[in-house]
Amino acid sequence: MDEEKDIIRLLPEKKKSITSILFSRFAIMALVILLQIILIFVVVGIFEENTRYMTIINVCFSLALVLYLFNKEMDSSAKLTWLVIVLLFPIPGAVFMWFTQTDVANRDIKLKVAKAIKESKRRLAQDPEIINAPDMISSGTSSLCQYLNKRGCFPCYGNTDVTFFPLGEYKFEAMIEELSKAKSFIFMEYFIIDEGYMWGRILSVLAEKAAQGVDVRVMYDGMCEMSSLSADYPKRLEKLGIKSKPFSPITPMLSTYYNYRDHRKILVIDGQVAFNGGVNLADEYINKIERFGHWKDTAVMLKGEAVQSFTLMFLQMWNISNPRASWREVYIPSKPEKAQGYVMPYSDSPLNGEKIGECVYMDILNRAKSYVHIMTPYLILDDELEGALKFAAGRGVDVRIILPGIPDKKLAYSLAKKHYSSLIKDGVKIYEYTPGFCHAKIFVSDDEKAVVGTINLDYRSLYHHFECATYMYNTSCIADIERDYQATLEKCRQVTKETIKNEKLSMKILGSIAKIFAPLM
Repeated sequence: MDEEKDIIRLLPEKKKSITSILFSRFAIMALVILLQIILIFVVVGIFEENTRYMTIINVCFSLALVLYLFNKEMDSSAKLTWLVIVLLFPIPGAVFMWFTQTDVANRDIKLKVAKAIKESKRRLAQDPEIINAPDMISSGTSSLCQYLNKRGCFPCYGNTDVTFFPLGEYKFEAMIEELSKAKSFIFMEYFIIDEGYMWGRILSVLAEKAAQGVDVRVMYDGMCEMSSLSADYPKRLEKLGIKSKPFSPITPMLSTYYNYRDHRKILVIDGQVAFNGGVNLADEYINKIERFGHWKDTAVMLKGEAVQSFTLMFLQMWNISNPRASWREVYIPSKPEKAQGYVMPYSDSPLNGEKIGECVYMDILNRAKSYVHIMTPYLILDDELEGALKFAAGRGVDVRIILPGIPDKKLAYSLAKKHYSSLIKDGVKIYEYTPGFCHAKIFVSDDEKAVVGTINLDYRSLYHHFECATYMYNTSCIADIERDYQATLEKCRQVTKETIKNEKLSMKILGSIAKIFAPLM
């Protein structure tokens, strides 16, 4: 226990005083954004002093925006949300909608990401023997692979061994073991990095490997600078020989930066081993600290040919701020592993208008014959995905969803419960993980298909974030995933019409209000 408390921090901890908090990056940016919001309302208020002209302008604005929304390609739920906002607050609502739709502040990052993806789209080739295999065709996996390869560079591979980890602790142990073997490069891309026991152990290995000449690169989402890491963190890591950068750092500008976050979790070692799943690099993910009860999370480790796809995914994001982009590591051949089945890593971008993550989930639901078992921390569904869940259940497929018993976000939790009644009525079974928070993102179906990755069943993941996942067909670890699902079910309470009826009134009211703004959450 003492060793865990005194784990060596290679980077000095910065003490936080009241003064440092008041003049912190977060406080200054919050103040600047608040001033921008006040300025907008002051300008609107000046116009509103002339009520006659303002009434005419409001009516014209409302009519124009209603016509615009009905003719725009947008999810129907999002249209309803914008209609409510625009009709209640015509001019501020119009400004807000224009601001989010044009997304001026994010144009630079969008152009850079699009360029990196375009440059790398054909760097990995699909083996025609795999895509034309009889079982691939009969299962529909071949068709899905063709769809994914038209949208990006997502080949399907054989010769890849996959290990499933039912808890973050197990992934962490395997990470440390594999990191210690690195000889050429270590690429890490995570949504959250937080200083503590887990990151301290990993960082000590990374520093050791960097000293040995291993190319160590760490990328994390820019939101970390608002919560867990200091703005100078890349410079601090550089002193240890580690290359580091935040993805899309937050700036003190009113914008939609809350969207387009890098929600992916990728670790690639020497092009031979890759990790993917829901586990971030913070102590709650391995249950070293308790935040929302027991933290249930999952991950996979790949060894074999499919690792190359994760190398490519990492470099796509790393190279967006690199004027001399190099793709050399993509072509390092991954040693084939004799293994059953096929593996198809893929990613999803909010910039191309394609809902790849949702399409993969819907493909599994629509082709399922016996069961589809799901774990997700959030349930904020659009019409298409909710319809697919109900359709599968209506066909006689056993559709089950495990959600958290202890939420991390009350608003999202209340909104998830608004879907319960409708789904249960159509045969979908819903469970809540009583020991704590279920952060796993899993689909497993018919003992032959599974997805483990970062993609939640909510608007953030399906529409607004960069995501990634591992699709598996007939791999041996699918049996392990389903066994873990059944074991997890034993720790869950089933949601019924009676439990919904007895839900707290405050939760029902909160969910009803939140549902109006669901597409913006």
